[in-house]
Amino acid sequence: MKIAFLGAGNLATNLAHAIYQHNHDIVQVYSRTLENASRLAEKFHAQPINTIQELNEQAELYILALKDDALQEIIPRLPDISAIFVHTGGSVPMSIFKGAVKNYGVFYPLQTFKKNRIVGFSGVPVFLEANSSENYKMIEELAGQISHKVQPASSDDRLAIHVAAVFACNFTNFMFVGADEILQKHNLSFQHLKPLIKETFAKVQEQAPAEMQTGPAVREDRQTIQSHLNILSDSGMWQNLYRFVTDMIVEYYNREHEE
Repeated sequence: MKIAFLGAGNLATNLAHAIYQHNHDIVQVYSRTLENASRLAEKFHAQPINTIQELNEQAELYILALKDDALQEIIPRLPDISAIFVHTGGSVPMSIFKGAVKNYGVFYPLQTFKKNRIVGFSGVPVFLEANSSENYKMIEELAGQISHKVQPASSDDRLAIHVAAVFACNFTNFMFVGADEILQKHNLSFQHLKPLIKETFAKVQEQAPAEMQTGPAVREDRQTIQSHLNILSDSGMWQNLYRFVTDMIVEYYNREHEE
């Protein structure tokens, strides 16, 4: 299949690698910055472009791996051709394509991506949606080649999945940022926490997260909580976050006991 990528960022880089490994022809890579387009395009012998007018209309599938605001800008300028256009967003409804192109859908891989770390796609859940059964079948075939976890998801379901992913991934990582800063202030290494982090994530693979909660908040250990707040007294942002999350945990588990 001939495929064009609109976007040259973290997701586009990883998805293009996965697709290319299954002998598909990546014909073009678009980015607003020609340098970024060229950096990704050269890996797949594709043509780099930085204007929508240069899109190769011979591609069968156009994958828009772009930020949400960029989708709103780019989609009205897409060529009126019979190829399929898909975006990769979790929070953007499929209807964003309506009235702009004839054949469209969504190809949403649920994973966190960085350009410098290529993720193996075989276990990545891929959620699909399309405006016709024929279009769905086409993108399902492609998705099935790179992942064994492919399933349909409506725009509403995908939005819920995306919100949950922000909690599970983005918010969690920001907690690691806080932990790292706290340790650095005391000339200690984040490496000390890695076995704990590994075990924490191993537990949620086996049981429901609510059953795995530990720590001073769930025990309502007020003395320890106050000690923690004291040591964070010179770190206003992290102290506020600690207090807020602690209060939420206490409230959540008190509610559970009431029920």
